[in-house]
Amino acid sequence: MNGIKEKQCSSCGTDFGCGDTAEGSKCWCNDFPPLFVPTTAIDCLCPACFKNSCSEKIEEYVSTLTPETAVHNKAALLPKSTHLIEGIDYYLENGNYVFKAFFHLKRGSCCGNGCRHCPYDF
Repeated sequence: MNGIKEKQCSSCGTDFGCGDTAEGSKCWCNDFPPLFVPTTAIDCLCPACFKNSCSEKIEEYVSTLTPETAVHNKAALLPKSTHLIEGIDYYLENGNYVFKAFFHLKRGSCCGNGCRHCPYDF
């Protein structure tokens, strides 16, 4: 247990809390997919910059997939989570959830419902 540390975002300069709590709650960044490897060159990012960086990295990855390669994608191997993140897993349109390609990729197969962003080319 490290405890909460006050940090400054290495991208935008915003101050934010980083780390696990004494009560055992994990850092907010643990809700995100494990896409980044910590380096000594760049310190932590604030929640907004981290979300943007994750989203960009995911979109880059999704753009490299075809329906054939989507079946054996790396996202399906990520730890399963019931926590959905707006902008990463879904966006809202007229009050409805629209699931993005990354959400479908994490499931690992097509559900057969003809989803708008199905990477498996339903």
